[in-house]
Amino acid sequence: MAAYLAQRLGQSALVVFGISAAVFVLVFLSGDPTALMVPPDATADQVAQFRRAMGFDRPLAEQYLRFLERLTRGNLGVSLRHEQPALDLVLERIPATLHLAAAALATSLLIAVPLGVLSATRRDSLYDHLGRVLALVGQSVPTFWLGIMLILFAAVRWRWFPASGYEGVEYLVLPAVTLGAYSAAVTMRLLRSSLIEVLGRDYIRTARAKGLGGRAILFRHALKNAGIPVVTVLGLQIGTLMGGAMVTETVFAYPGMGLLAIQAVRNRDFPVVQAFVITVGAVIVLANLLVDLAYTYLDPRIRYR
Repeated sequence: MAAYLAQRLGQSALVVFGISAAVFVLVFLSGDPTALMVPPDATADQVAQFRRAMGFDRPLAEQYLRFLERLTRGNLGVSLRHEQPALDLVLERIPATLHLAAAALATSLLIAVPLGVLSATRRDSLYDHLGRVLALVGQSVPTFWLGIMLILFAAVRWRWFPASGYEGVEYLVLPAVTLGAYSAAVTMRLLRSSLIEVLGRDYIRTARAKGLGGRAILFRHALKNAGIPVVTVLGLQIGTLMGGAMVTETVFAYPGMGLLAIQAVRNRDFPVVQAFVITVGAVIVLANLLVDLAYTYLDPRIRYR
């Protein structure tokens, strides 16, 4: 396990390195960074001075090596708008975004697991049909539209929850439901199909022949084995949740790093955009590593060497 973990950590470092390279190149593909960062009314002397100060007058390879050297020290430049270290700005907002992503993931599991189990154990019943319709609707409804509808009804008309901000747990409810709806629909459909397949296997029929009750078979044998593909998809959903947080945080004016990234794009604050992309990439890589390690708990036959 230790050797496998060391190997995966090395692979994760290479992935983060690739993300940093892609972010660096995309900034230059979007145009001359100097033209994007200086005010439109800047003089030629001010533009030249800015290029020298930022090192944009040096060869591209040298600039990238300097970028990597700063990255190893946690220095991704200074925000052009806030005049603060870009990485510090992102890290200040990351707890709020992680709280939102965790709440959305918990919401999706609270919805998906009961509906998926009910649909699989009562296949082709009314519950199964309703569950599949809800899953289809959850995958079809745009996130921003769902968020606006929740604000209009749950916040403005009925005044159940606040519409924006982040000052307590109640502020997480509407954004978490908005962000977790798509993930709940995907997880529910996958759990249903996986559980139906597992319930038809020989060892389940053998357990029934031995007289085990339905709940014991479901929770002790079937659900645990059916959870392996679900855990895989949940690991992939981390990236979807982190990306969807940008839209959700914008709709609800939620002070996370997704809203900070949207504002940085609008203000052409590219150091903050770079810090955001690299931070999100590192979080997704770590989440997928944890998912791989969770396989050994769900299936004791899996051993990493």
